[in-house]
Amino acid sequence: MNAAYPFKQGDLFALTVFLAVATHRSFHAAAVELEVTPSAVSHSIKNLEQRLGVRLFNRTTRSVAPTEAGERLAAQLRPALSSISQALHEVDEWRATPSGTVRINASEGAVRLVLRPLLADFLREYPHIHLDIVCDGKLSDIVAEGFDAGIRLAEAVPQDMIAMRVSPPVRFAAIAAPGYFAVHGRPATPQDLLHHNCIRFRFDSGTIYRWEFERDGVSESIGVTGSLTLTDQPLMVDAAIDGIGIAFVPEHLALEALHDGRLERALDAWCPAYPGLCLYYSGHRHVSGALKALIEYLRAAQS
Repeated sequence: MNAAYPFKQGDLFALTVFLAVATHRSFHAAAVELEVTPSAVSHSIKNLEQRLGVRLFNRTTRSVAPTEAGERLAAQLRPALSSISQALHEVDEWRATPSGTVRINASEGAVRLVLRPLLADFLREYPHIHLDIVCDGKLSDIVAEGFDAGIRLAEAVPQDMIAMRVSPPVRFAAIAAPGYFAVHGRPATPQDLLHHNCIRFRFDSGTIYRWEFERDGVSESIGVTGSLTLTDQPLMVDAAIDGIGIAFVPEHLALEALHDGRLERALDAWCPAYPGLCLYYSGHRHVSGALKALIEYLRAAQS
């Protein structure tokens, strides 16, 4: 700001609100990120525009988009507010007890396998840390979307990230109810799946997962068909138990039903183990004390 607009109390919040709206192009999404009401966001933007005498956003009933002035302001604010945030994080290192929010992006299955077993104990040991966990299957860009860390299969971690293995190797299993196999037979090769009713998985991006198999160095990728498509893997296990068809899911989700006989395996020799899940984070950003505490807690759990 120039001399005509001296920095005043509340400006930092107003600029933070502005940048959140500019990033999300949504008052509601900005309000969710900042944990304030949409009316507070709207009021803050209105006051900022009045003070500057410049319209920062073009608004319609369906969209919010920065004006040219808004785009220029956002471009200059991003590095400035990032520097302020990093400075505050570094000061926080002097606290005796780690505190703050750690935002994590992961699939629901990864959260169940890696985080759920230790969440209660971790939060009890670190009462000043808040974990904000977002489950999706989009393989999100954690830096661009404001996450501190992510969890995904090792082979899918971007090369410019620091990664730490947090699970043993992950194996997929082709499963169905005994009654389904009794009526429809059991596939002997991955190609046989083309003649079966398969329960498909859809990523959040909309892409349908192609089932991947390997045996003796031979790989098969099958675009299965079936009467049911889901975006939730535990529901796929339930559907298989109900006899709807064959599902292909991470083995740990189906172990209980496999042990008690509600489900049986198929194509077991074609289902190799993949490198396990990793917690990963950017090596180009300051690692907060709260994230360091979580990393060390996960490392201890693996030993």
